[in-house]
Amino acid sequence: MISDMMTISGMMRDIGRAARAASTALHVATTDQKNRALRAAAAALRARRHKIIAANERDMRDAAAKALAPAMLDRLQLTDQRVEAMAHGLEDVSRLADPIGTVLAEWTRPNGMVIQRLRVPLGVIGIIYESRPNVTADAGALCLKSSNAVILRGGSESLQSNTAIHSCLEEGLRVVGLPASCIQLVPSTDRSAVGYMLSEMVHDIDVIVPRGGKSLIARVREEARVPVIGHLEGVCHVYVDRAADLRMARDIVMNAKLRRTGVCGSAETLLVDRGCPASHLPALVTLLLDAGCEVRGDEVTRQVDERVKPATEQDWYAEYLDAIIAVRVVDDVDAAIAHIGQYGSQHTDCIVTANAAAAERFLARVDSAIVLHNASTQFADGGEFGMGAEIGISTDKFHARGPVGVEQLTSYKYLIRGSGQIRD
Repeated sequence: MISDMMTISGMMRDIGRAARAASTALHVATTDQKNRALRAAAAALRARRHKIIAANERDMRDAAAKALAPAMLDRLQLTDQRVEAMAHGLEDVSRLADPIGTVLAEWTRPNGMVIQRLRVPLGVIGIIYESRPNVTADAGALCLKSSNAVILRGGSESLQSNTAIHSCLEEGLRVVGLPASCIQLVPSTDRSAVGYMLSEMVHDIDVIVPRGGKSLIARVREEARVPVIGHLEGVCHVYVDRAADLRMARDIVMNAKLRRTGVCGSAETLLVDRGCPASHLPALVTLLLDAGCEVRGDEVTRQVDERVKPATEQDWYAEYLDAIIAVRVVDDVDAAIAHIGQYGSQHTDCIVTANAAAAERFLARVDSAIVLHNASTQFADGGEFGMGAEIGISTDKFHARGPVGVEQLTSYKYLIRGSGQIRD
């Protein structure tokens, strides 16, 4: 066991040193170089699609044998369409404006000094994630475009898929002459590698981005000695106001809950205004039930359909990531806002209404990273924001909030140009 730990620590030290050296090379990489690398990686993903899917099928068989939850299996699975979406995502990132070197502000002091605030990379980013192989491509692309070296540590359940995808990113780097260590994948499933990243790589990693379930996030927050961009669970709400159009509400609720139940933007709680027309609550609940979604409701909701199960207090806090939704009837928009404030995770919440005043009240007072009016919570995705992709949805308020894209992976520094000024 001791020798295994020494092997892991040695491997991680080598990865960290290589990443720090690569970050120096990326500081001077040109925009054209980075964009060509991304396009070459996208081409490699398409050319190796069958190998990637074959690797993913092996991961899926192993995951099924371990009885992984359906939501995890959905996140893990790759199809032709999902591989194409990854390739398209790399190309989207290549078309984004390069944030590095952007002058954010410039001013001249009375003594003649010219001061600029310049956007720069964070340096080396560590990303710890579970299940989703597409994070390998998205994170690698975003870090490359923002001139950050990245150390990727995916979950054991997706190692073969991640390895196949990572080889395509390495190919893109090779084509343009950038070090392969710009994007590194930890090749071990040993959990001690995660612990080493969190506690022993303070000189090699500038920030950690975790993306996974509650246990992973809890471990990162407990053990990390490196700054963390957090991503808590997505307890997302749809509130149907008394002024909501029923057809629009039906479409949004169904999409928000059932388009993909395993994503963090999936709605977990439906709040319905007590002032809605009598038809609204039964229509929405019946639609969900008939679509195969389990409904757990308060007393009013249970009167609508005998198939509705009683909701417990814990249901209002739940992130199901499954075809399950909690439904509560609330008195008005202020009651909905209060419910979200008490039970939500400050991730993504939506109001459906034709009342502009109610919408603006909701948008202003719900303290979540993403707040929507008349649109599905499943738009909680960097690609849908025009950001090319995202590493995750940050529920933090420090440094980055909402989709973590290219700009959120940067910092800034000050450049001062003088002509011999000295301070009195």
